[in-house]
Amino acid sequence: MAKHLDLEEQEQLAELKHFWKQYGDRITWALLLVLGAVAAWNGYHYWQRSQAAQAAVMYDEVERAVQSGEMPRLDRALGDMKERYGGTAFAQQAGLLAAKTYYDKGNVDAARSALSWVAGKSSDPGYQAIANLRLAGLLLEAKAYDEALKALSGSFSSDFAALAADRRGDILMAQGKKAEARSEYEKAYKAMDGRTEYRRLVEVKLNALGVNPATALPSPAAVAAVPSASATGVKP
Repeated sequence: MAKHLDLEEQEQLAELKHFWKQYGDRITWALLLVLGAVAAWNGYHYWQRSQAAQAAVMYDEVERAVQSGEMPRLDRALGDMKERYGGTAFAQQAGLLAAKTYYDKGNVDAARSALSWVAGKSSDPGYQAIANLRLAGLLLEAKAYDEALKALSGSFSSDFAALAADRRGDILMAQGKKAEARSEYEKAYKAMDGRTEYRRLVEVKLNALGVNPATALPSPAAVAAVPSASATGVKP
């Protein structure tokens, strides 16, 4: 009986050796690849956390420079942040904050530069939209109308689409293109919630163009309530 068991063990051992000889290298490489991928994944997330923590410290420096009103200090802090942590959300926030500070201090060129950087660098659609809207406003003030419209030529999410349309309307009005401006204001009015104060401002702009949006334009709720042709069985 013992010899039988010894024979089975020898057979299993021989089978295992044969299997390992045939597939051992592949298994080893597969394990190395899996372990390497896990290590890389953990390393990447550690790097991300480290970058975010360091970017937060640098953002605090930008904020302190803004509060103190020291423009050279702000220039240095923002420059360091753009160079080292340009891909982080803190850098985009710092760019927007710096742009506002530059503008308040009368340095419009620096404000435009900061906003242009955020608009071109940020991977967050919200930060991009804010930067482009503010940049378009500065360009409108400078009467750089074509550049202002270019800043608003991209796509905007539903949160910012109405504001972009309103800003395009302002630019077109400044160019004397009243029909085009009216079209943009109408888009903005229809897209805005009726409870927002800003919608009343758009209504004033439309009134100045001879349009009463309360009667001339359907509200979003009214549009949604109209049954489609397919639902009613009526062909268009």
